[in-house]
Amino acid sequence: MLLHGDVFTVDPQRPRAQAVAVRGDRIVAVGSDAEIQKLAGAGTKEIDLRGRLAIPGFIEGHGHYTGLGESKLILDLTKAKTWDDIVAQVADAAQKTTPGRLIEGRGWHQEKWARPPQPNVEGVPLHASLDRVSPSNPVVLEHASGHAAFVNAQALKLAGVTRETPDPPGGEIVKDASGEPTGLLKETAQGLVRAGIANQPRNPPAEDEARFRKVVELAGADALSKGVTTFHDAGASFATIDGYKKLADEGKLPLRLYVMVRFESDASLEANLDRHRLIGYGHGMLTVRAIKEQIDGALGSHGAWLLAPYADLPSSTGLVLKPMPDFEKTARIAIRHGFQVNTHAIGDRANREVLDVYQRIFRDFPGKRDLRWRIEHAQHVEPADVLRFKKLRVIASMQGMHIVSDAPWVPKRLGEERARRTSYPWRSMIDAGAVVTNGTDTPVEDVDPIPSFHGAVSRKSKDGTVFVPEQRVSREEALRAYTLDNAYAAFEEKEKGSLSVGKLADIVVLSKNILAIPEDDIPSARVDLTILGGQVRATRPP
Repeated sequence: MLLHGDVFTVDPQRPRAQAVAVRGDRIVAVGSDAEIQKLAGAGTKEIDLRGRLAIPGFIEGHGHYTGLGESKLILDLTKAKTWDDIVAQVADAAQKTTPGRLIEGRGWHQEKWARPPQPNVEGVPLHASLDRVSPSNPVVLEHASGHAAFVNAQALKLAGVTRETPDPPGGEIVKDASGEPTGLLKETAQGLVRAGIANQPRNPPAEDEARFRKVVELAGADALSKGVTTFHDAGASFATIDGYKKLADEGKLPLRLYVMVRFESDASLEANLDRHRLIGYGHGMLTVRAIKEQIDGALGSHGAWLLAPYADLPSSTGLVLKPMPDFEKTARIAIRHGFQVNTHAIGDRANREVLDVYQRIFRDFPGKRDLRWRIEHAQHVEPADVLRFKKLRVIASMQGMHIVSDAPWVPKRLGEERARRTSYPWRSMIDAGAVVTNGTDTPVEDVDPIPSFHGAVSRKSKDGTVFVPEQRVSREEALRAYTLDNAYAAFEEKEKGSLSVGKLADIVVLSKNILAIPEDDIPSARVDLTILGGQVRATRPP
């Protein structure tokens, strides 16, 4: 039992308490210290909260689970202040890597560098700068958003990409004034290099399985240390899901996963969805009942699909990664098999088009109810379309940390007026009655929920600027988005998301009360204790 705390339950029937009693993996009582202490037995373990805040375990509403684990095994480019910093990292890796082996990194963002590299195209350097330090190793450096990659000449050679190579549908091979590839590949163009590298000699199956297990372990350790007890994995192939299931059978999934099927053809979905459907498999550790689709790219890489051209790139309105008729066909497969559809849409045009498709499908399947289809990100939405989220019962799966990260450069992409009107309309969504959830999109951002919670509440960037302040939400709303609303978005609100009798005992204890301390102090709060199914799974070192 947990005693002597400030328990915020996210349960409207009993919002506040002092203590929680747990038996097995379930909550059996919530109340005052006196009420809970009466339930103690000879073998009862007591945890003294010492007045600290206890809340439901955080639910990561949209992240990339294996991507998080993989990010621990490659170059971390997120802290680079200049392009030269990244070149130095690659140079160091090249000296330690066997010639011919791939060097990978992730996390660069041209808008976050202290100065643009010279020369550059669209603020991004030319691959010659990498060629000098890694002439024998292919290099693939993924953008922080995941929607672009920068590669060297060796990687382009393996992919067979030259000045004559046409842009693939939904992608762009960025070229300089003379027509030569710069090394920047947007959206689906990244697949050209990935395919070229995949043709290289394969690792033995045992080595691949060992790496997969390590990736799952690393992702779980990071997430649990930051209070995440359930993770909505925004895209896994059937092969990856089979790997998760095997680990669940062995009792080796570190935390609960809600997985969206991705990277499969329509034929594969038709053939395999039913046998991969899992609800609370492995004692509540694994659920598979959704598919993930992607319509456009990211705003940072000029890939978000907009209703009007970019302010800083008037020749473009973004990229369409999957034609809408193809998307609608896939979504209809999902509804026939009883699967939720969760669709990546960032630009205002992408959001409108997805809502249009959803509306047509809902009309054609009137007997299908409580679908809880989602739009992932919903970052830029015209006010007229905000009301449609409520009307169609579409969930806005958003990420508060993106507000903070993107605020300094969104007006550059959209112009001041359009940025204010459409960007991250959290308050408008909630006021309209739509369900809004929170997450981090890790490894795009750190999986830590506290900065993302703070981003939704404050909308304050690092320089102190508050981005579209009228769209801020209350702390209670932000916490609900990270707990009970995320549970609802996965059809799991009866099992988790609040500290209520009968629910899973997934509980987080914080070092500071993020519901009461000064707003600017929220990011300094830490997770002291993570409890998953009644078992302490992570403890912050003193």
